Amino acid sequence: MKHSYQFPPEFTWGVAAASAQIEGAAWQDGKGESIWDRFSRVPGAVWGGDTLDVACDHYHRFESDADLMRDLGFKNYRLSLAWPRIVPDGIGAVNELGLDFYDRLIDAFLAREITPWVTLFHWDLPQKLEDQNGWLNRSTVDAFCSYAEIVTKRLGDRVQNWFTLNEMPCFIGLGYETGIHAPGRKENSKNVNQGYHHALLAHGHAVSIVRRNVPNACVGLVDNPPTPIPFIETEPHIAAARENHERQNGQRLGPVFRGAYPDWWLKKVGNDAPEVQDGDMKIIAQKGDFLGLNLYAGTFLRAGDAQNAIPFPRQFPQGDLPWINVTPQTLYWAIRFARENFGAQTTYITENGSAFDDAVTPDGEVLDLDRREYLRNYLLSVHRAVDEGFDVRGYFGWSVMDNFEWAEGYKKRFGLVHVDYATQKRTPKLSAQWFSAVCRENRVV
Repeated sequence: MKHSYQFPPEFTWGVAAASAQIEGAAWQDGKGESIWDRFSRVPGAVWGGDTLDVACDHYHRFESDADLMRDLGFKNYRLSLAWPRIVPDGIGAVNELGLDFYDRLIDAFLAREITPWVTLFHWDLPQKLEDQNGWLNRSTVDAFCSYAEIVTKRLGDRVQNWFTLNEMPCFIGLGYETGIHAPGRKENSKNVNQGYHHALLAHGHAVSIVRRNVPNACVGLVDNPPTPIPFIETEPHIAAARENHERQNGQRLGPVFRGAYPDWWLKKVGNDAPEVQDGDMKIIAQKGDFLGLNLYAGTFLRAGDAQNAIPFPRQFPQGDLPWINVTPQTLYWAIRFARENFGAQTTYITENGSAFDDAVTPDGEVLDLDRREYLRNYLLSVHRAVDEGFDVRGYFGWSVMDNFEWAEGYKKRFGLVHVDYATQKRTPKLSAQWFSAVCRENRVV
């Protein structure tokens, strides 16, 4: 019997997490200070004054965490490396204890037949680099290249799959423009655009470095594109949404896939355009193997008004954060518009999930049917894209366990596995059991 919602045999199922959010050990074994270590100590910056000091203590518990992932049938794990754990000052002396940790961690997952997918940068910039103006300083690109050389040479014999940078709109936009994320700055448009340019340049260099140091590497960028959904799936509404997608994402994806900033964007920003040196755009447009898409929620657009999303009514279903409106179609349209607007032929869903107000029952269970329904409906949207012939290669659920949710601290829970932060006890939620079946069956169950 042929099952419904089956995925291709080679489809990759996995879970994801990030170093700063789960490792803890923020001041141990030679690790340098990150911008999030500093920012979390600014009064009022992070909910409850929470810090990354202990987090999920994954630094000391990665073996048992790997056992748990194996037992749940999660065969692919997207993780990130902590730059300040490896190069404490961002540039210069290498912390061998940090490299040794990632050796042990990678080996532990491989020993359990779990494939590591490694992100080079997931927001935890070394504070010493931020003290020199961070991503607004072109020298940060040079430091990132040096760091990327170190880790790809060290781990490239065991890690084939690499992500360069995670979510520029967050670590540049929220970090240097709105200031709600580390390093908490509110810069003018020219400086922000320069920061984006440096991040794009770092991505391009990283693609070359991974290719040079890792045999048979698979490498690409991870972006979180704002995604418009056509209010009605007819061509006038689709065209409006497509135009909106280009306008919201052209600054980043234009250089990566076309080798140039869009003319309309350069005209719009005028004198606030970044300084571009000879050869920059060629480096940025180094051909990657895929585009990673981090997707949580979209907006609805209609014909005749491509600039303004339809407001969500008060009662529209959402997760435990106001920006997670439950819009499963987001994944399909993000995949489709990435190809139609930018020519991104191959994609992975590198993050998808939601925070919900999880409760532990007296029996010690977390019956998160809300998360299960969210994930199931979003996966049906991925299946639609696959069914229509889009080259979607994999899906990573965010996140494998509850963790430090940046400015929200430990208040918001995204995990498939519940973490009791007082005891560090891990409890797979109902959603973890369901997703385990999805991975095993290779279909939406």
